[in-house]
Amino acid sequence: MQIHPRAIIDHSALRHNLACVRRRAPGSRVWAVIKADGYGHGMVPVGTSLEAADGLAVARVEEGVRLREAGIAKPILVMEGFFFGEELAAVRAHGLDPALHQPGQVALLGQMQAVKPLRVWIKVDTGMHRLGFDPREIPALLARLQADPRLAGSVGLMTHLAKADDPSDRETQLQCDRLRALDPAARYPLSIGNSAGILACPASRTHWVRPGIMLYGASPLIGRTAAELGLRPVMQLETRLIAVRTLHRGDRVGYGGTYVCPEDMPVGVAAIGYGDGYPRHAPTGTPVLVSGQRAPLVGRVSMDTITIDLRGLPAAAVSDPVILWGEGLPVDEIAERAGTIPYELLCQVTSRVRMEHRRNHECTRICTNFHRVKKNL
Repeated sequence: MQIHPRAIIDHSALRHNLACVRRRAPGSRVWAVIKADGYGHGMVPVGTSLEAADGLAVARVEEGVRLREAGIAKPILVMEGFFFGEELAAVRAHGLDPALHQPGQVALLGQMQAVKPLRVWIKVDTGMHRLGFDPREIPALLARLQADPRLAGSVGLMTHLAKADDPSDRETQLQCDRLRALDPAARYPLSIGNSAGILACPASRTHWVRPGIMLYGASPLIGRTAAELGLRPVMQLETRLIAVRTLHRGDRVGYGGTYVCPEDMPVGVAAIGYGDGYPRHAPTGTPVLVSGQRAPLVGRVSMDTITIDLRGLPAAAVSDPVILWGEGLPVDEIAERAGTIPYELLCQVTSRVRMEHRRNHECTRICTNFHRVKKNL
């Protein structure tokens, strides 16, 4: 029996969510975004499982190299591009597709020796004001890149949406219009839609879309649940009770004694805490599932443990399973309670949580400390 935390990764749910992308954007090719270690789900296992995607997208060159070294051959978009000659050399050696968002990257390309054609994407700042070229710079930049035989005419235009999580905000449509206006003759492939855009803004469903959080079964839209959007949770974070205690009226629970027992009551202690990536600021009342039934946290989250009000579960006992998020308890709900976003919760699960990757009822355990893969016997 596993008493300590584990994260079960359901690859059938991952593929289901990719199919949801296909249904929403049937005319688009799909870059599946698996940066930040696959949003905490394991970049290589996730990338391998998303065979039906047209390509994979990462943030950094080193992530793309790691995927190539794992044997993944499909196109890989590097959304931050390269910054040094060594990174450009790695891009060339591994056949990665870099994004260009600043003049220094273009200058490095100009110093590149003649090699096999390189595919690049120009990132345009249409309103995010983070990375990207000003739209007024794009015509001259396109002319320069298109004249370079080393690029073989393989140039695309991409942008990133700033407010797509709010479907009522007009800015998303305006950003789409700004990018499309740069290519009225439709000469170049365009990539706009992130998860929220794919779901709520048809204008963002261009030649390529870049789903991220929706692949992992969380909602990217304000006021809409993942279930309402047809998405399934991919990660289930779970642990077990390691103690059940009867406390008395007036007893204070945990660091700072912030929770005071209103009556004699059973309190469970579960083996998970902020050292495992559970949010330290999850307040009293945040729900967990104990043997499938909701129960609220009480007191502060510790490094290794949480405490749970078991008054509604008189039969709860040591070793009973506790789900922190997953099936029946959306990560979106926990994020809202903790005053954060599901992206952060999924990405901050730490290496001491054991990952189990389940594909078609087969369980593969990933030892995160040693990056070994072995079958669960």
